[in-house]
Amino acid sequence: MDFNALAKLLFPDVDAQPADMEAKFPPRQLPEGACVTRIGPSPTGFVHLGNLYNAIIAERLAHQSGGVFYLRIEDTDQKREVEGAVETLINAMEYFGVHFDEGATAEGDNGAYGPYRQRQRAGIYHVFAKWLVEQGLAYPCFLTEEEIQAIRDKQTAEKEDPGIYGKYAEKSRSLTLDEIKANIEAGKTWVLRYRGEMNSERIVVEDAIRGKIEMPRNFADFVLLKSDGIPTYHFAHVVDDHLMRSTHVIRGEEWISSLPMHVELFGKLGWEQPIYCHTATLMKIEQDEEDPTKQKKRKLSKRKDPELALAYYQQEGISRDVVWEFLLTVLNSNYEEWRAANPDKSYMEFPYSIEKMSISGALVDMDKLRDIAKDTIARMDAQTVYDNWLAWCEEYNKDFAELLKKYKDRTLAALNVGKSGKKPRKDIETWKQACDFMSFYYDETFKPEDDMNEQADEAVQKAFFEKYLASYDHADDSAAWFDKVKAITEELGFAVKPKDFKKEPEKYKGSIVHITNMLRIALTGRANAPDIHEVSHVLGEDIVRARISQFIIHNS
Repeated sequence: MDFNALAKLLFPDVDAQPADMEAKFPPRQLPEGACVTRIGPSPTGFVHLGNLYNAIIAERLAHQSGGVFYLRIEDTDQKREVEGAVETLINAMEYFGVHFDEGATAEGDNGAYGPYRQRQRAGIYHVFAKWLVEQGLAYPCFLTEEEIQAIRDKQTAEKEDPGIYGKYAEKSRSLTLDEIKANIEAGKTWVLRYRGEMNSERIVVEDAIRGKIEMPRNFADFVLLKSDGIPTYHFAHVVDDHLMRSTHVIRGEEWISSLPMHVELFGKLGWEQPIYCHTATLMKIEQDEEDPTKQKKRKLSKRKDPELALAYYQQEGISRDVVWEFLLTVLNSNYEEWRAANPDKSYMEFPYSIEKMSISGALVDMDKLRDIAKDTIARMDAQTVYDNWLAWCEEYNKDFAELLKKYKDRTLAALNVGKSGKKPRKDIETWKQACDFMSFYYDETFKPEDDMNEQADEAVQKAFFEKYLASYDHADDSAAWFDKVKAITEELGFAVKPKDFKKEPEKYKGSIVHITNMLRIALTGRANAPDIHEVSHVLGEDIVRARISQFIIHNS
């Protein structure tokens, strides 16, 4: 076979040489040790937590080392592509604070190593595909779907490895140049296959997360270019990561089985192999259906688990800072220890290390995320909480956004309630939940939720609120205010000390807890609420008197 003639037949319009591509995309001029990383999601419309998980690893590796982090869109599978998916992905990454130095953007591409969308790089792949043909390392395959299925069925029946290789590749490999030309002229479609070698050799790859990975060398004639001239992931990834000068490839462990193909291509093309980092699968713990007394781990499912989708975190108003803090605890075993020692530092200052990553399943524990959320938001100052909450409401709850803007000063004061002292309150988990929890600060959304009658009967309620308003002085400090509450408590036959009521319940109508709970329900709608003296001063005297008066009127 004249391989040069075959290459010209298959790629008549390709004049560029591999050296031309090397010159067009030269090695990057970066400090020694700088990492070049990327994420390469497919535009399927479903942006998942794994995308962000790997993006954080790649971003930290690049930016902590003074390197480059870029976004590449791997859109070679047009059947799975969803309209608007690229914009959805870019917006999600922006929402979660993942910043790219170059790559695909909503407006186009940014950077000298593009295009950053694989379908736009077809001409680049063809240069190297033609070179592989010239070297006798690739050939056109005209096998039909029916013929390939017949091969699969035979391999399954005889318990052989699936794929086109060895005797199953003979028909396509043995075609003469004239036969290939005749097939093309007849309009038959073809794919370009790599010419594998049947052998028993093994490869060893040093994975940055998993250490040494040893497995059989590739022997299959895998597809390089599909019938539309667009490459498979295997070929595109190798060409792109070389020309874009990636130093590290961060991807899920499901790609480990493909390593032999990628190692083969890097070797045959004469390129240095990047450092592979295969991350652990995202898992969750749930009750075992067969044995409810036990728990089991399973992979997060797109169908079963809403928390797999990044859209879930956006719609629920889970702060991006919370998601970062949570994922860093998943990524590095020492993050929580670092956070405890550095409560006021940004998580961006954490010295992330790929060596401290686990190779077992990464556990996504939503209870833990909620705890982290409370801690993270509690550390924020009121203005930061307000800004982030308002930004979320502008997108997902426009009516509440108007309240936040209308009552900005009141809201900021409310966000400072319970912040002082050794144990500041941790009331807010998400921006969505904040709309519910903070609703009592605005007459437009205030509504009683707990039953006042569980604290005392209506006659006691009326008597208490009348006495409370009669003695209420908005200028009282906390101590003076509480002294008045205690005096009314005693006057109505309630125990000022809860332990007294607990010890001798027959002597009292209740305790001061019931009295203050009535106040909380009157002013906030809930028995479990922040400090009433602080809340009263946020609401203002007019609202305090108006809300309590409503209960007096109701019980008259």
